[in-house]
Amino acid sequence: MVMVSNKAAQAKRGKMVNGFDPEKTDQLSARTREFVERRARLLGPAYRLFYSDPIEFSRGDGVFLYDADGNEYLDAYNNVVSVGHRNPHVNKAIRVQMDSLCTHTRYMQEGVLDFAEQLLATFEDEIGHVMFTCTGSEANDLALRMAKYYTGNEGIIVTSEAYHGNSELTAGFSPSMGENSRLGTWVRRVPTPDTYRVETDNLGEWLAAHVSEQIRDLQRRGQGIAAFIADSLFASDGIFAHDPGILEPALKVVRDAGGIFVADEVQCGFARTGTHMWGYQRHNVLPDIVSLGKPMGNGYPVAGIAVRPEVLADFGHDIRYFNTFGGNTVAMAAAKATLEVIQGDNLLENCDRVGKLLLNGLRDLAKKDERIGDVRGAGLYLGVELVKDRATREPDSARALALVNEMRNRRVLISATAHNANVLKIRPPLIFGREHVDRFLTELEGALKAVN
Repeated sequence: MVMVSNKAAQAKRGKMVNGFDPEKTDQLSARTREFVERRARLLGPAYRLFYSDPIEFSRGDGVFLYDADGNEYLDAYNNVVSVGHRNPHVNKAIRVQMDSLCTHTRYMQEGVLDFAEQLLATFEDEIGHVMFTCTGSEANDLALRMAKYYTGNEGIIVTSEAYHGNSELTAGFSPSMGENSRLGTWVRRVPTPDTYRVETDNLGEWLAAHVSEQIRDLQRRGQGIAAFIADSLFASDGIFAHDPGILEPALKVVRDAGGIFVADEVQCGFARTGTHMWGYQRHNVLPDIVSLGKPMGNGYPVAGIAVRPEVLADFGHDIRYFNTFGGNTVAMAAAKATLEVIQGDNLLENCDRVGKLLLNGLRDLAKKDERIGDVRGAGLYLGVELVKDRATREPDSARALALVNEMRNRRVLISATAHNANVLKIRPPLIFGREHVDRFLTELEGALKAVN
């Protein structure tokens, strides 16, 4: 039996769900201990490793990763490689372009225009421009700079455990970074629209009321509301796939007060939800800015924003924008090839079909195990909430993290999320198949039996 232990040591250390505890280096094998100590000596203390027993991977293929000894791991976590590790179509496009030319957007290049047309075709007509960055953090940074300039206001509203990036600006409105990471004085938080714990007949109006309260506070302090930014699946808050309509009342309040809506699609975009290309489309709303990232180049660093022309107009005229590597020719080749695989291999439909199989299998496990309080999500982005008691719904963080590590021992990769780190985060590549679902469920059932 794997015994569950509570750990309070993480409180003082920089917060990270499922992070290796460097105080337990002496419990590692000699090879791993040597690696961890060398890493700390060369890279310093800010970096974190996953799992109580960190893993060294040597290669990947499809939905699998292989460690230094050749052991195979089922990857149910890494959404960056959305169309699979070592995807031949994407890798070939990168090689061919790199062998030809890698340069920036201040020269005339067809590739950035071709991809821009392809990408804009996935949005509504009102979204008229795209701009490219290297990371999701840069994309959200640019989006919020633009929102502040367009509205003339400073205030940003986010959900209670949101994550939107690690630049100075975006870390300032990413509360999930932990108590030691300061939030901006212009940032306000609203509670997570938690379908499991919030008791209300209208979650949309409930959220709008909280947003309205924070807008009034920002206005009273002379800052006003520049933007409400939200991940459409509220991933860092615990993964919530709401019914259509949850966002509409809140967005009306924001726009009536002079603010705009930024849809953070860095985690839930590019077909991840299974029913729509973009997560916000599940809510029947239209953003003013959409931020893109992580899976956009299947591992190659490329990100960006899609934006209404009126929101960009003055910012673009008065300030201009340039990013040395954002939109470079190789990045555009990677992004174009990735989108071609998503569309050409019908991964949206696969995500929906396979996601439902996985969701139903997880709910069947919940019927047999009282420790599972809730199973939720959309497409191939699912959450399993662990509780100590279904009646009280008290979060069980220790058991969730024990399960994450037990799954790692069974060579299946997942992580955890939410304020209490008690929600298993399941987020495999979009090429996940039925056979992978079967393996995942078998191993999770075994892990639940092993974790006491």
